Amino acid sequence: MKILSTLSTHFSRSARSQIHSGLRLTLLAGICTALITPAVVNAQANPIFILNSLDATISVIDPVSWKETKRIATGKEPHHLYMTPDQKSLIVANALSDSLTFVDPKTAEVQRTVRNIIDPYQLRFSPDMKWFVTAANRLNHVDIYRWDGTDLTLSKRVPSGKTPSHLWINATSTTVYSTMQDSDELVAIDLATQTLKWRSKTGAMPADVFGTPDDRFLLIGLTGADGVEVYDVTGVSPKLVQTIKTAKGAHSFRAVGDKRHVYVSNRVANTISKIDYQTMTVVDTLPGPSGPDDMDVSNDGRLLLVASRWAGKLTVIDTATRQVLRQIKVGKSPHGVWTLDHAARQ
Repeated sequence: MKILSTLSTHFSRSARSQIHSGLRLTLLAGICTALITPAVVNAQANPIFILNSLDATISVIDPVSWKETKRIATGKEPHHLYMTPDQKSLIVANALSDSLTFVDPKTAEVQRTVRNIIDPYQLRFSPDMKWFVTAANRLNHVDIYRWDGTDLTLSKRVPSGKTPSHLWINATSTTVYSTMQDSDELVAIDLATQTLKWRSKTGAMPADVFGTPDDRFLLIGLTGADGVEVYDVTGVSPKLVQTIKTAKGAHSFRAVGDKRHVYVSNRVANTISKIDYQTMTVVDTLPGPSGPDDMDVSNDGRLLLVASRWAGKLTVIDTATRQVLRQIKVGKSPHGVWTLDHAARQ
C-alpha cells in the first residue's frame, strides 16, 4: 500500500515494523467495524408483537432473523393492542377474559395483568393522556376510564349501538368516535360530559375509523362493502361527503407516517389500498394475502407488517416494490400487530 511504502523511506526498520503493525491493526479494526456495526444496530431493533386471537397468545417476532422467539400467554381472545403514553407498556385487550395484559415493548416481558376491564375489544388513549377508552364488542357499550399514568378508574359506561367495533379520539381529546359493526352506525361521545353527541347511519358493517390530522374528516372502513366512507365531522352532525372505492372487505387503517397517506386492508379482496387523504383517492394497491387485518408500518416506511388472519401468518411487504418479502407462521387467527419501531401515526 502507498502509505506503508512511503513510511519505509523515513523510519528505521524497527520503527517501520511497529508502524506497519499498528496500521494493519487499525485497518483490520475498521473493516471489522464496517462489517459488525449494521448487525449491532439491527440487533437493537425492538420486537414485533402479533396477537393470536384464537390461541390466547402473543407471538414475538425478531425483526433481524424474522423468526418467532417466544409466545406469551394472555387472556382469552386478545384482539387489539395499544401503547401507554409513556411508551413503557404495550397493553393487550383480552376481550373474553375481561382483562388487560401489560407487556414491555422492548423486552417482551409481561409486566402485569389488570382485571375487571369488561369486554375490552378495542382500546385507545386520548392524546392528552387523561382518558382510556374501550369498546365492548359483545356487550354493546363504550367504557371511559380515567388514567393517572399508572392505574385505570372507570368513569362512565356509555350504552352505544349494536357491536361497537373500533375507536378514534380527535386531536383535541374532546370526542371519541366508535363504529357499530352490526347496527351500521357511527356514534360520537363527548369526553367532557361522557354523553352521546350524535348517532349516524353508515354503510354495511363499519369497522376501523381513521381521523385526518386537522380533525375535519373521518374515514370509515366498510367490511360489508367495498370501500371507505368519508365524513366531515366539523358541524353539529356528521356529513357523508364521499365514498372511496377500494376493494371488498375494507377493514383496518394504518397511517403511512407522512401526514398524507393511510393504508386500508381489504380483508375479502386480499389487497391493501393506499389512500391519499388530502385528495381522497386511492393512489396505490399492494398485495394482502389471506385475509389482511391489522397492520403496522416500520419507522422508515419501507415495510408493511400485516396480520394474514386466515393463514395464521405475519406477512412482511416491501412498500416500494409491492412485493411480499416473507411470511412468518404464528398462531391461530392473528389480529393486532405492533412494534415500537413504527412510523408516525398520521
